[in-house]
Amino acid sequence: MNAFEHELAAAIGRATGQAFMPGVTRTMHGGDISEAVTLADATRTFFVKIQPAPRPSAGRASGGVPLAGAVTGIEMFEAEAAGLAELAAANAVRVPGVIVHGQATDRAFLVLEYLPLGSRGDAAQLGRQLAQLHRVGAPQFGGARDNWIGATPQPNAWCDDWVEFWCARRLGHQLQLAAQNGYVGALQRDGEALMARLGDLFTAYRPQPSLLHGDLWGGNHGFLDDGTPVIFDPAVYYGDREADLAMSELFGGFAPDFHAAYREAWPVDAGYTVRRTLYNLYHILNHANLFGGGYAAQAQRMMAQLLADIR
Repeated sequence: MNAFEHELAAAIGRATGQAFMPGVTRTMHGGDISEAVTLADATRTFFVKIQPAPRPSAGRASGGVPLAGAVTGIEMFEAEAAGLAELAAANAVRVPGVIVHGQATDRAFLVLEYLPLGSRGDAAQLGRQLAQLHRVGAPQFGGARDNWIGATPQPNAWCDDWVEFWCARRLGHQLQLAAQNGYVGALQRDGEALMARLGDLFTAYRPQPSLLHGDLWGGNHGFLDDGTPVIFDPAVYYGDREADLAMSELFGGFAPDFHAAYREAWPVDAGYTVRRTLYNLYHILNHANLFGGGYAAQAQRMMAQLLADIR
């Protein structure tokens, strides 16, 4: 083993109270941000996420200029561990247990319980459990700490008003990053117009702060062999439960039974079909800032649709 692996194994041993000397290391695929491996000895297996410490900043600013200052893998993993702990405390949906996180040599690590996952299981149970998770509330919108949505910093400072929170901490934040990335003109014009009229989408609907996964696309859930649902890679905060539901529909990946069971457990408001576009706009803007491509044009189309719906 190299120096990093020795320090990582020692950290796992201290955290678990049992010496750990991995004999098998397997690279896992599918992550966009972190390197992922499993480490195993004769009796135990752990899932480990690894990043440089510090890691490059998020965004695609011209000339290589960082968008949000230095970002460290340590900070990202601290936030992820805190989010997983908050989801676990809700005792609603299974999440991987956090073993330990820290830094070894020049890399940050997050060690999690290893859960062998498949793509098929009890989707209806997941829908019911998500509704249970969303019933965990808070006095305000936001969270105790900032975190990341993908590789983009996500501000979560507490706010009493949901429309203000969504304008300042979500749409406004992404539009500011978009301007730094060169997305100006009509995108910014329509974004400002939308934020000015955002309250019109909430005249008869008053969301309450619900505990959210925050990044609930299809790739962030799976099932154990017995069908038990598992969610992971969160971007936790307290917000409108519709935001989680909207993202679950953005890229697909959730079975119809999931959606039906959730709505049976907790019906959604009639205005959700319009606000779904609003909530997914945040993620499409984030994709534009991270990946470029056609996401900026998609975001502008979504803004135009929302402005038409408001009028």
